[in-house]
Amino acid sequence: MPEEPTPAWARRPSISNPRVQRTRARILTVARELLPEVGPTGLTYALLAERASVTRQTLYRHWPTRAALLFDLILEGPDVAYPEPGDDLRTVATAWLTSLRAGLTDPATRPAVLAVTAQADYDADSAQALTRIGTDRLGALNKLLEPSGRQITADEYTLLFGPVMSRLFFDRRDVTDDFINAVVTQWLTTVDRTPPPGHDTEKTPS
Repeated sequence: MPEEPTPAWARRPSISNPRVQRTRARILTVARELLPEVGPTGLTYALLAERASVTRQTLYRHWPTRAALLFDLILEGPDVAYPEPGDDLRTVATAWLTSLRAGLTDPATRPAVLAVTAQADYDADSAQALTRIGTDRLGALNKLLEPSGRQITADEYTLLFGPVMSRLFFDRRDVTDDFINAVVTQWLTTVDRTPPPGHDTEKTPS
């Protein structure tokens, strides 16, 4: 038997459509404005639909779950001077943590991260979102490290960003430049800095 067509309300919008992109961007902007005001629990689809002048069906088509919405709010945060690729581990790692600090002090990104983390133990969508965030960020950092010929593991990545998260969310203290430098210095002692076979650290004269 032929498959039944997906009902209109359940169809995911085409992200390549400029109109869809504008609608999605407007909704995320409104959500970012609302989060500091009402908190993650107060950011209901009813409120967001009203403030963004869209229907709740539109919201569910873009983000079937709240975890999906929070995921996009976290990864599509404000411009915080994204690091440049480089061949020096210390330079790239320092720039990465500096960018992470800026992102996590954003008044919308911070509560979104905390909400997804808090719900991950009992909400499968949040747990999946948290895993996807970690995978995405590790991949992004390794992309920046490509000129060095070095790719870090998931454990090495955790050892890099973990102290910053602990400082912000458990110690409730500022992440200073000195703190970042100390974290990177300690982290470098745990990382194999030897380039993989086949990677030339110096160009041979022609």
